[in-house]
Amino acid sequence: MRAALYARVSTSDQTLDPQLDALGAYAEARGLEVAEVYADEDVSGAKDRRPALDRLLADARRRRFDAVACVKLDRLARSVRHLTALAAEFDALGVGLVVLDQAIDTTTPAGRLLFHTLAAVAEFERDLIRERTRAGLAAARRRGKRLGRPRAIQGEARSRVRRLRTAGRSLREIAEVLGVSKAAVAREVERMGLRTPSAAHAAASA
Repeated sequence: MRAALYARVSTSDQTLDPQLDALGAYAEARGLEVAEVYADEDVSGAKDRRPALDRLLADARRRRFDAVACVKLDRLARSVRHLTALAAEFDALGVGLVVLDQAIDTTTPAGRLLFHTLAAVAEFERDLIRERTRAGLAAARRRGKRLGRPRAIQGEARSRVRRLRTAGRSLREIAEVLGVSKAAVAREVERMGLRTPSAAHAAASA
């Protein structure tokens, strides 16, 4: 049997190695021929379209393999709708789906039932987390807590931005003086409503 191995990580600081090692060991233990390894890096599972997954589906339609193996359901998709759609397409193409950690094998009736049950539970848990996050953010706003990433320029540094900009210093020069990015200075200048030196000069000459 020819198998396609699929792995995915959501962020650049994660590594594919644990998934690929587990999938390789599974293929070797079962005597499977690995037709292709498909890996999506720094890609959210909430996205239906992903480069490696798109290639996998295209190759499945070409009958390049007999089964798709992944480590966990959430590596393949994060919604019941997407998981169900993928399973339906694999089934129509005669391609089995194997999920190692959940012991799913859709080539069997029991495996298909377990797949749909676990997919529904995963979606339910995702919805609960989303609702808890929203409730927590709303409570923080009611307490007057400022949300989001803290500003790079605060306190006395804001006064220095105003003085330096008014004195005609460029964004890059101010950024070097404060040790922050040029983009951070530009945002602060915009918040202050400061005009560029050229604009201020033009207004004074009018």
